[in-house]
Amino acid sequence: MTQAVSEPEVDVATHPDRYRHWKLAFDGPVATLSMDVQEDAGLRSGYSLKLNSYDLGVDIELADAIQRIRFEHPEVHAVVVTSLKERIFCAGANIFMLGSSPHGFKVNFCKFTNETRLAIEDASANSGIKFLAAVNGICAGGGYELALACDEILLVDDGNSAVSLPEAPLLGVLPGTGGLTRVVDKRMVRRDLADFFSTLIEGVRGKRAVEWGLVDAVHPRSKFDEAVAERATALTGDSDRPAAGPGIELGPLALTRTADRLEYSTVAVTIERAKRTAELTVRAPDGPEPDTIEEIVVAGDQYWPLRAFRELDAALLHMRLNEPEIGVIVLKTVGDADAVLAVDRTLAAHQDHWLVREILHFMKRTLKRLDLTARSLIALIEPGSCFAGSLLELALAADQSFMLDDPERPNAIAVSVLNGGALPMSTGLTRLQTRFLGDPTKVDRVLATDEPIDSPAALELGLVSFAPDDLDWDDEVRLMLEGRTALSPDALTGLEANLRFAGPETMETKIFGRLSAWQNWIFQRPNAVGERGALKVYGVEGRPDFDWRRT
Repeated sequence: MTQAVSEPEVDVATHPDRYRHWKLAFDGPVATLSMDVQEDAGLRSGYSLKLNSYDLGVDIELADAIQRIRFEHPEVHAVVVTSLKERIFCAGANIFMLGSSPHGFKVNFCKFTNETRLAIEDASANSGIKFLAAVNGICAGGGYELALACDEILLVDDGNSAVSLPEAPLLGVLPGTGGLTRVVDKRMVRRDLADFFSTLIEGVRGKRAVEWGLVDAVHPRSKFDEAVAERATALTGDSDRPAAGPGIELGPLALTRTADRLEYSTVAVTIERAKRTAELTVRAPDGPEPDTIEEIVVAGDQYWPLRAFRELDAALLHMRLNEPEIGVIVLKTVGDADAVLAVDRTLAAHQDHWLVREILHFMKRTLKRLDLTARSLIALIEPGSCFAGSLLELALAADQSFMLDDPERPNAIAVSVLNGGALPMSTGLTRLQTRFLGDPTKVDRVLATDEPIDSPAALELGLVSFAPDDLDWDDEVRLMLEGRTALSPDALTGLEANLRFAGPETMETKIFGRLSAWQNWIFQRPNAVGERGALKVYGVEGRPDFDWRRT
């Protein structure tokens, strides 16, 4: 079988010392994150990142910066997002990158940028960090979507600077990073005005942008910096973050690579390309973990839940971006379940401390990344597993779960307080609540279970899909995996995305389940990517050729 990826691998690991596109500066409680995209520093060759347009490499740095502000700078209570380019805030995603990229790369690019913007909103909602977009020039497409993720938007009023979502009229696609959803659901722009706005190439500027709710205020260029500084200072006032550090440094992850294996300190991925499957295993703590705030701070990024979930996050992103032909991820755990439960108790006991809060929210975001990964997720619960508490969430996230029932080999799962609400899905519900939508009383029954839950009890409670005995285990697992990998990847992606998010629709589920799904479809249509599709002819002479039939 041929190598799954012909393009160079994408590495999401970075550090401010290596940023090429962002400048990060700190002034007491206010941080400034300035976009200064280097035209010749695209992630891949063949396009130039002009006008502060971005590709995945630019967004990898943005995601890293947000993460570091949360963990390394607890004194930061507000972040100003702005540009160092003259009269240009951001022109959005680079069109030539989109036009030349394979379909799967475009989809995963949009998914990652969506997750990054949602991380901004998560920091605002849960971490005491407010974000102010200082739009100091032209702001189009994904640039405006970045601004929309911030709490407030200030626009320079110079007769030229405007906000716009020109994807539909200019490119034949949709705003790929939640723009349509945020305009009406977050900023509550009137639907008819939002419709008109989303069909304008030139966008909206000045007082009209304020009147329509597209921005919060406009200021002349001569007073813009002063207004930004004043508003940023005001946004720091309600934060419950510490007034000073120390934070903890997020060091590089330890990783050993071979052709078919990723080995971190607590996470391992073994890839079987011929079978189109991968096995992802998370290991429990090897020994006692800190149980006081002082010890947790000293442990820093080596504290097991932060280290393990950072490694899990990196592994998931690697699989998404570099192994597109792997259709099934088998989820396993190994180690002492009691050690996991002890960590969960410590996190719950100290959840009001800023660092523990950040750890819990990072765990939540990583599990959401798992939910949103377009792979079939199968959990195998065997003797020696530690699907307990926070790691039980892996099994609850799975599309199907198999638990070995062998009386001679004890096998159990366990719940902790974290399963009760600390790690919600995009719907706002826990994975237990999502599982038992038809009978919510089962959630309380499960959470009230103090003892390990063996295979028969787990099956009776509805916590696992199947509990084969030792005679049937190998055959049932094999047949399930062979059957799964034989199905259409497109059908499975749609099936899984529909079934995983049962329950209420939120802005977040709209972005991924509705907007992204349509964008995924549009990205494959000839009106967008055909020989004379809008993405293909952008920047060259002539208009796109559209198939005018509505479908």
